Amino acid sequence: MVSYLDENVGKLVAYLKKEGLYENTLIIFTSDNGPASPGDGGASTKWFNSSGKFNNNYGRVKGFTYEGGIRVPMIATWPAKIKANSKTNHISSFYDVLPTFNEIANVKTNYKSDGISFYNTLTNSEKQKNHEYLYWEFAGYNGQVAVRMGKWKMIWKNIKKGNKEVELYNLETDIKEENNLMENHPEMRVKFFEIIKKEHQTPENKSFIIDGLEEVYHQK
Repeated sequence: MVSYLDENVGKLVAYLKKEGLYENTLIIFTSDNGPASPGDGGASTKWFNSSGKFNNNYGRVKGFTYEGGIRVPMIATWPAKIKANSKTNHISSFYDVLPTFNEIANVKTNYKSDGISFYNTLTNSEKQKNHEYLYWEFAGYNGQVAVRMGKWKMIWKNIKKGNKEVELYNLETDIKEENNLMENHPEMRVKFFEIIKKEHQTPENKSFIIDGLEEVYHQK
């Protein structure tokens, strides 16, 4: 499957070059989540080193809010705009993609979005606006919430099972999320729940409702 995908992306690039469109075409290649564990239909993450430098054990990959499950590579090529071999540490999420495309296409919309265009990062043209934090909710695997705020990452898991403990990691020094620092930084727990109360909305689809999370939300 990987070889087939690679071959057809090559065909697309060849076509764009043939038509004289390649230099001014933006191509983005990325993943929607980290690798799946064998129990969820994936291949052996350890054998293929699929998670790279992240922890790739079960509970740390696809379906979970640790870095191995939600932090993925993104490759962009746009020869007329993007400097070759350039790299960035800009933190973004998939809800930033549509605002980015809108800016590129010069399309204005009136819809409400949490996304921030990363056009300036792609083109290195102006100062990039950054998120104050990124927020995730996932009803699967007993309910999870995560927040990324600068170097800090907060994770609340097993919410449906009544778990009240929140984990805190410094991603600058602990990319594998092995050292829970919440006990040393109780103020971050307060910020975490303030963000939940601000960002959470009760899902219309009942299958996405996380009961313990709803209790926190309705305390505001």
